This record gives sequence, structure tokens and C-alpha cells, in this order.
Amino acid sequence: MMIDSGEIVAWYHEPRRRGEDRYKASHGQEHPMDDSDGADSATEERAGSGGSAAGPADGTAMSGRDRRMLTRVADYQWGPPAGEALFAGEDVTVTHTSSGRPRQVRGPAGRLVTYATDGRFTLGLAGGHRLQGELSDGAYRVVVGSESEPYVRDGRNTFAKFVSAADSAIRPGDEVLVTHERGDLLAVGRAEVSGEAMLEFETGMAVFVREGNDGDN
Repeated sequence: MMIDSGEIVAWYHEPRRRGEDRYKASHGQEHPMDDSDGADSATEERAGSGGSAAGPADGTAMSGRDRRMLTRVADYQWGPPAGEALFAGEDVTVTHTSSGRPRQVRGPAGRLVTYATDGRFTLGLAGGHRLQGELSDGAYRVVVGSESEPYVRDGRNTFAKFVSAADSAIRPGDEVLVTHERGDLLAVGRAEVSGEAMLEFETGMAVFVREGNDGDN
């Protein structure tokens, strides 16, 4: 099928509405960092006033301040209740950069997310498991069949020709769940094209897989 170049541009720049609009409706602001509680600046101030705010390499128990701020970011990125799903429980730990900024968030099963410098999360497999039961209506999901399953589980990238279904609201750069047609979580990764393009294209990468589910997770 021939794809018009204008359609490709539209797919790449289609605004994500679901997460942002649901966040705005719940919180009355455009972005989690538009709040006034100073969560991010406070960690910077602590780091600058008396040494490093960074904890041990395996992290420390998540503070209430970190939990509130990171929950808002997750709700903005994937829509509520993503934050609650990811960070619920007293066994969630977080590491910090030398400036005191949250970095790696982990649970008992492994890495949940990494808080990147662009203000968005990259998703770990353990985080994907937590989101899978909370994101409704196939949101942020890319579905493949048995032909791709062993390769995706092994951490190899997902290609468009093997995608049987995808959330039409996915845009390039979104953190997504790669699932089997029967519902199993196979991997987590970054969408390389829009959800619509994954179904239209016959060649090319659909998802850059960050972590595959090899069956032990």
C-alpha cells in the first residue's frame, strides 16, 4: 500500500490527547511540573545545601514528595490511574541523581520506570506488568502473534509486518506494552511510528524493545 508523505507527517505529529487531557481534567493543569509544591526544585535545593541527595545504588524507600510528583508524571504520560498502579506499596524504592532528581524506580519484581531528563518515563518490564491491568481499552498496547513471540520475548525489536493490532492513539516516542494476541505481556519499549502506521506499513520497526519477558518475569 502506498502511503502519502503528508499522512506520515500527520502520524508523527498527531498530538496525544488521552493521557494529557485526562490529567488536565483531574488536576487542572497542563503538565505535572506546573504545580506549586516545588517538588523538583526542593530536591535541587537539598542537594546544593549540604552534599548529595542521591541515595545508595539500589535506592531508598520512596518519600511522599517523590511519590506525589512521580505519580503526577505517570498520570500525565499514560493517564490516570497509571501513577497509582506503578508506585503503590511501601516496597517501592527510588534512586536519585547527584542533584537530587529521581532517577530509577524499582519494585520487588525489578525496574518499574526510569525518570528521563526530558521529564518522561522509560518503562521497565515490572512497570509494564503493573500498567497492563490498569490501562483500559487496549491503551498503549501493540499486539503481535505467535510468529513474533519468541523473538520479542528475547528482547528483539517488533516489526510492523507482524503487528496485528495497535492503539490508534500511539504516537512515535510513546512507551508501550507489546502483548500477544492471547493477552500475555511480551515486552515493553518505545514506539517508533504511530499506532496507525504500525498497521499500515509492511516493513520497518514498530517498537524498539527495551526489555523482553523471557518467561521468568
